[in-house]
Amino acid sequence: MRVLGIETSCDETGIAIYDSEQGLMSHVLYSQIPLHADYGGVVPELASRDHIRKTLPLIQQALKEANCDAKSIDGVAYTAGPGLAGALLVGAAIGRSLALAWDKPALAVHHMEGHLLAPMLEETPPEFPFLALLVSGGHTQIVRVDGIGQYQLLGESIDDAAGEAFDKTAKLMGLAYPGGPLLAKLATQGDAKKYAFPRPMTDRPGLDFSFSGLKTAAANVIAAEGTSEQVQANIAASFQQAVVDTLVIKCKRALVETRLKRLVVAGGVSANTSLREQLAALMASMKGQVFYPRKDFCTDNGAMIAYAGWQRLKAGQAQDLTIGVTPRWPMDQLPPL
Repeated sequence: MRVLGIETSCDETGIAIYDSEQGLMSHVLYSQIPLHADYGGVVPELASRDHIRKTLPLIQQALKEANCDAKSIDGVAYTAGPGLAGALLVGAAIGRSLALAWDKPALAVHHMEGHLLAPMLEETPPEFPFLALLVSGGHTQIVRVDGIGQYQLLGESIDDAAGEAFDKTAKLMGLAYPGGPLLAKLATQGDAKKYAFPRPMTDRPGLDFSFSGLKTAAANVIAAEGTSEQVQANIAASFQQAVVDTLVIKCKRALVETRLKRLVVAGGVSANTSLREQLAALMASMKGQVFYPRKDFCTDNGAMIAYAGWQRLKAGQAQDLTIGVTPRWPMDQLPPL
């Protein structure tokens, strides 16, 4: 089975083709970062319009790079949520319409299930069951995964996601959009022990997160210490260490509770070098394994949607002719395979 995947949930247009025998045949990505940079964040209306402009040309490019045509596509998978409603509707309308025109099945894919399954595209995919840390600009969740569609949410952020806290703190520091990666880069030049930021909600039982207070603590330090180059580097390093420590502490707690030995880390923040290093050390100390997608597939992309769609389409699941999206969509509502 050969599946076309379409990702338009936020500010990146991702298209990919996944095949049962050949694996990932092509993936192309268009980022809207330059479009939104002047506004300091994603403007939903502009995102939707740009998806309209880029999706079909990218589909044609992906087909060309895979050296195949529309007749060889056996199904179409598109992101239907969570995400920006207008952006999701663009991908859903195009994906469902193409499937109808080609007389092929279509499938509405959960964006976070795509992230969760992204490490399956690597040479050494994780085996079920495993613990997943999904950490991005919109979500921070710990999920027990016993199989595709068999998800138990163990903990999540009650306010800002980790990536959101990175971006907001970077904005307070005057860094350009998107600030998270720039803050992480700046952190390599600073002293992570200079400022004592809190490790939120690690002093109580449970696996939920909260990062809004950490952002406020950073704002107070920024106001008190100024904006010299070294001060900013120290703030960035201390802030990043606080976020990473919090994520590592919660992961260790969840691994002990579930007695699992495999950890999957996915989402945009999973590309963070410091987080990868400290989770690798944690899993080594617990005699376990940690799995990541390649850095190209940490952020939003079509490959993860094509793969997630392929898994469910080959199991016989399909979408009816309804074109609908779900901007807020709990992952544990998905049916198991």
